[in-house]
Amino acid sequence: MNNESRVLCARKIGEALRHPGVPFAIRGARKIDANGVLDSAWLVSDGSAVTAVGTEPHMLDDALQEAGVSADHVLDAQGAVMTPGYVDIHAHGAWGSSFDDGPDGIAMARAGHMVHGTTRQVLSLITNPLDVLCRNLRTVRTVMKARPDVLGSHLEGPFLSPLHKGAHDPACLLDPTPDVVERLLDAADGTLRQITLAPELPHGLSAIRQFAEAGVVPAVGHCDADYAMAVRAFNAGARLLTHMFNAMKGLGHRDPGPIPAAVEDRRVNLEMINDGFHVHNPMVRMGWNFAPHRTVFVTDAMAATDCPDGRYKLGGLDVAVHDGHARLVSNGAIAGSTLLLEHAVARAVLELGVAPELAVEAATLTPARALRLDMPNRVTGRPIGLLAEGYAADVLLLDPDSWRVCHVWCQGVRIR
Repeated sequence: MNNESRVLCARKIGEALRHPGVPFAIRGARKIDANGVLDSAWLVSDGSAVTAVGTEPHMLDDALQEAGVSADHVLDAQGAVMTPGYVDIHAHGAWGSSFDDGPDGIAMARAGHMVHGTTRQVLSLITNPLDVLCRNLRTVRTVMKARPDVLGSHLEGPFLSPLHKGAHDPACLLDPTPDVVERLLDAADGTLRQITLAPELPHGLSAIRQFAEAGVVPAVGHCDADYAMAVRAFNAGARLLTHMFNAMKGLGHRDPGPIPAAVEDRRVNLEMINDGFHVHNPMVRMGWNFAPHRTVFVTDAMAATDCPDGRYKLGGLDVAVHDGHARLVSNGAIAGSTLLLEHAVARAVLELGVAPELAVEAATLTPARALRLDMPNRVTGRPIGLLAEGYAADVLLLDPDSWRVCHVWCQGVRIR
């Protein structure tokens, strides 16, 4: 798809999401979600929510009539895999644009993920000067009013350890003093979903408490925290571990670091970038076995996602992408990924042998639960993450052999 086609696609998706969906139904699918696998399944939606799911053919007609589904809006899946829409809580961009690039950049990057099945996304904002971060938070807040697919923002920085800063500008790193935290909270005005920070910073633990009290989910990451500090962070209110294994102390037999602290605390969910590059397959398998129902597939995707190799930007830093791997031009540090959740789920099932319902859970219900969106809430209204009655009609149909996304609905709106 060339850039002109992408711009047109982004506009069409943005326009479609401004209108309510049409009642629809899917039959003859292999339903897979965190509740398990159902063959010969059907699903009915009133154009906003899932109103009925089942396998008994004689019950489908009544469900269609009750939801007002016309015959020309019943799709025969012919054995395709049907899953909930994917939920990415940590990504920076796609299709040549970043979520820091204003409304047009957000629309373009969201389209790049939406067409591959990510129906809901938290927009991760890279470390920048404080004024720029506040402006970007306000932009996300405004965009959310017209886009149900945008869940809010994630600040990855500026409260990071200089020792594990990754692809973040060291000149912009700060200590999370109460006044700085308050400025960010005011700018977001209730739309900041999560923040990654290093708890060992002088005001790290107090910031975790401050963010948690404001309804934000703090995440431990880009840190030099040891095991004891990580335990303190989780007891202070942190509930996520940002991209496990990356930008933190590793697993040492006498210096265990933050990973075991997260694994042992059942309140904590653990992000993982399942691309085989950020975390090699043996470590993916080991990490998965640590906490299969608490592992969240994330992409950490940057602007080059679903684009050719070449030169790109991550914040104000230059990035070179070669063989799909993004690194800073200045020092070769890994600079996000070009991963899509579509590919993360597919490789979990097809390459790593993860049970399909567990792989789907890691990209749907677990991220929704991590941000408390698996129940009625003020962000999405209806819960997300399952194909079940009362949940938002975020639905995907996948090729059963390749697990490639073929059809997408977001809140009942047909996207492709």
